[in-house]
Amino acid sequence: MPDQLRLMAVHAHPDDESSKGAATMARYVSEGVPVLVATMTGGERGSILNPAMDRPEIVANMAMVRAEEMARAREILGVEQRFLGFVDSGLPEGDPLPPLPDGCFAVTPAEEAAEPLVRAIREFRPHVILTYDENGGYPHPDHVMTHKVTALAFDAAADPDAYPDSGDPWQAQKLYYFASFHLEKFRALHEEMLRRGLESPYAKLFEEWADEDRRTPPPEITTRVECADFFEVREAALKAHATQVDPDGFWFACPLEVQRLAWPTEDYHLARSLVNSELPEDDLFAGLREKVTL
Repeated sequence: MPDQLRLMAVHAHPDDESSKGAATMARYVSEGVPVLVATMTGGERGSILNPAMDRPEIVANMAMVRAEEMARAREILGVEQRFLGFVDSGLPEGDPLPPLPDGCFAVTPAEEAAEPLVRAIREFRPHVILTYDENGGYPHPDHVMTHKVTALAFDAAADPDAYPDSGDPWQAQKLYYFASFHLEKFRALHEEMLRRGLESPYAKLFEEWADEDRRTPPPEITTRVECADFFEVREAALKAHATQVDPDGFWFACPLEVQRLAWPTEDYHLARSLVNSELPEDDLFAGLREKVTL
């Protein structure tokens, strides 16, 4: 086992890394941990969610623009990052839903889609891997596929008989799912804003998510990583994805000082572990630090 802890986060699109687990990554980077973001698609079919960026030249060059945004976010976070080469599936809308585009990530056979990730795992040799739960965090087809591919690659990367031409086997030790958006967190932010006499952006969301969480329970939080000192870095990285977030919109409506006080952690569900660690955890590398030296 290498003598340096390593962390990999597997995401569906550029910008996902900045809205889920970004402050955690920035904290570990500050501690000297190499971090790699593996981005499955280029986000080519993403909608423009910032009115200031909704211009013909942006629409015509979405793949290039989103790659440039990812480069800025990567620099802000201090992480390594690589695109794994699949085409964004888009988010289908309508009733009934239209078929997904030919050749997109979500219709690629999982065994085929896992190969670039297996190769990345074997090259980077992470001890801990982060990704989405079975529901994708939310039901975007690329997020659901990212979960499937990561779960497959976690085991396949360690199997010398699997993908024999894709590098030397490597066994990651822990697999976590993001638990980034859940009612307990938004209730705490909402109540702290009201306590300060501020208008809360979460009132309507709170009602909508109560129904949603009854339908699809979120993953149990097993691990809370203190990273409030890096919330400003997280916000800057997310704003770097200028096509995907409105700087005057919902994502930035809660002041950082409220976030630091009311919810100073980013949260995870430990889905797989090959080491002993006592739950609940406050460190993604719990159970590993004794075996690996920074």
